[in-house]
Amino acid sequence: MAGAAGAESTAEIGRRVLRLRTERGFTQRQLAEPAYTAAYVSTLEAGKVRPSEAALRHLADRLGISYEELTTGRSPRDATRLRAAVTDARRALATGAAEDAARLFAEVRDEAERLGFAEERSAALLGLGDCALETGDLTVARDHFEAVERLLAGEPLPRRIPAIRGRAVAHLLAGELRYSCYLLESAIDELNASGLHDPYALLLLYTAAIAPYMDMGAHARAVRAAELALALAPSVDDPGLIARMHRGVARTLIAEGRTAEADASLAKAQELYEQLRIHTDLAHCHWMRGYVHAQDGNLERAERELRTARDMLASKRAALFTVQVEVELADVLRRRGRTAEAEALLLPLLARTPAAGVANAPGGPDSASGEAGPGEAGLTADRGAVHAGGAHRLLGLIADERGDAEAAEEHYCAALSLLERTGAAGDLADLCRLLGDLLRREGRLEAAMDAYRTGLGHRAAPGTTTLGPAPAEPPM
Repeated sequence: MAGAAGAESTAEIGRRVLRLRTERGFTQRQLAEPAYTAAYVSTLEAGKVRPSEAALRHLADRLGISYEELTTGRSPRDATRLRAAVTDARRALATGAAEDAARLFAEVRDEAERLGFAEERSAALLGLGDCALETGDLTVARDHFEAVERLLAGEPLPRRIPAIRGRAVAHLLAGELRYSCYLLESAIDELNASGLHDPYALLLLYTAAIAPYMDMGAHARAVRAAELALALAPSVDDPGLIARMHRGVARTLIAEGRTAEADASLAKAQELYEQLRIHTDLAHCHWMRGYVHAQDGNLERAERELRTARDMLASKRAALFTVQVEVELADVLRRRGRTAEAEALLLPLLARTPAAGVANAPGGPDSASGEAGPGEAGLTADRGAVHAGGAHRLLGLIADERGDAEAAEEHYCAALSLLERTGAAGDLADLCRLLGDLLRREGRLEAAMDAYRTGLGHRAAPGTTTLGPAPAEPPM
């Protein structure tokens, strides 16, 4: 088709002109005059003539629509309406259950696909990925984020960064820490190497990288990512992302023993989330503040914050996050001497975890653990593996404290099996120490020495054997 009319076939534009003319009650002569004839319009509607840009602009003006709408069938009003629907779905995800928000995002995705709106379709797919992260459907989440990357393959890299970040988070939650780091670092390197120093994209990536770095024991990289994120923050006008950054920075401060500063950073994040009414992220702030208080030895406040986080996440049916909080709550309960409560909380979470030698608890997770669907509410090797390992470690400690060495060893070994897949170096070193101490008390000195040596191997320069060179840094 000549000129700008090449966006669609001659027949498609002809059918569109016929439909719009009929809807408005125009005759072919009324539509054609004064520049064209009724015969020309008749031929065009039959798909037998390739209209020029001038002819299409004339017809669009007579029909009362934009030239773009006539040539592509996409109305700017439809785009505005779909963007508003995406905003509504985002609000539903922030304040309600992810399943409800997912239905809204799916409606936008389907209509955007029908109308040919790639930008609105990618926004809906990104929202569906975020919903799946919240419900713990990690494979589904990755599929949605990969679909966004395919849809935006021809766009500049910063446009694809939210989807890359989402995919990295899905791999992190699955326990694939190395691959999560690889995705984030590769994107950072590509942005900086190509000169695309987009502050929003870089802040998104550096903030997301803190968690896998910390879990792998790569503390120096986590601290540097936090420093770079803080330096980028003044250039970004997104309160939600700034709040997420403060949560990430708090993790590095906790690791350095700077609990008062960590709590102050979380207070900033919490204030922003309260203003934005983002309930899931607000729950994460309560969760991390509970962890800060636990590290500081204030177990009563820690329990209160963790119970608040668990109740908020359970009310949103954020199943995976809920059970992860329950593991940390169980740790606080054990430290407060309430081991029976801790054990009762932990066993249902592992009822579906494939850990050899550990008997399943009766029944499944209770209603407080959320509802991710039948058979999906617990922690498994590929769904929350770090916390699954943490749950086995706690159960091992409880068994050890009551003198059940056999059960303790089974749980420690199950935890080691889970965490070795993730590369969580610090946790692995601690587990090897616990297992070595247990074996030494049992008189199994050679096995104890093997456990200690393995732990020292994980402790030595954590993170450096699995990560390549640190990514290039942006100009500040």
